[in-house]
Amino acid sequence: MKGKELVKLLQKDGWKIERTHGSHYVMKKGTRTEIIPVHNTDLAPGILHAIRKRTGV
Repeated sequence: MKGKELVKLLQKDGWKIERTHGSHYVMKKGTRTEIIPVHNTDLAPGILHAIRKRTGV
């Protein structure tokens, strides 16, 4: 899964893009913050799993 796809999935779950910093999106939902790397390649399985586990998506 690419970073852009994960960002769209998180937005459907209620996460908002607060800002971008280089190739990373800073997303917020309530008081929680998550940084999503958006490169032109698939996310590493460990990073993808950790982000999905922390965000509950």
